[in-house]
Amino acid sequence: MEFEKLSIDGLLLVKPTVYRDARGFFLESFRKDLCEELGVDFVQDNHSFSKKGVVRGMHYQSSPGQAKLVRVAAGRIYDVAVDIREGSPTFGTWCGVYLDGESCHQLFIPNGFAHGFCVVSETAHVLYKVSSAFDLETECGFHYDSVGIDWPVDDPIVSERDKLAPRFEQALV
Repeated sequence: MEFEKLSIDGLLLVKPTVYRDARGFFLESFRKDLCEELGVDFVQDNHSFSKKGVVRGMHYQSSPGQAKLVRVAAGRIYDVAVDIREGSPTFGTWCGVYLDGESCHQLFIPNGFAHGFCVVSETAHVLYKVSSAFDLETECGFHYDSVGIDWPVDDPIVSERDKLAPRFEQALV
C-alpha cells in the first residue's frame, strides 16, 4: 500500500497494490497494522448506495470524533473532506478526490474533518470504516454548499436533513 499526502495535513490517498489478471483482480483493502501506525482503530463498517447526482454531507461526529477510511466498491464519487480542527491553519478548507471501483484508491480522513461525497456514475457503492460507532446524539453537519466546494453536479439530489443543515459558520461556532 502506498500513502500519498494530500493538500490538507492528515488527509491521505491510500493506493493499495492491485493484482490484476484475466480473471479480475485481488487487493488488500484494509490492514489493521497500517491503520494502527496512523493511530486509528476502526470499530464499524458502513455501506452506502446512491444514484447519480446524490450529494451526501457534510457530516461529522462531535464527540469523540470519527476517522474514516473511504473506498468505492462499484461506481465513482467525488469525495470531500473539510478541516474542522479548531486552531488548524487550514480550518474551513476542503479537499476533494475522485474515488472509483476501478482504481481502488481510498481516502483516509482523520478525526477533525467533516465528510461528504457526490456520485458521478450512474450508481455507487461506498464503503467506509469509522473509528467510533454512529451516535445520533453527537452526529453533526453543515450545509453541503457553505464552504465553496466545487461539486461536479448542477442539480444535486440531497436529503431533507442535508438541505436544512446550518451553514458552516453557524454549525462550527
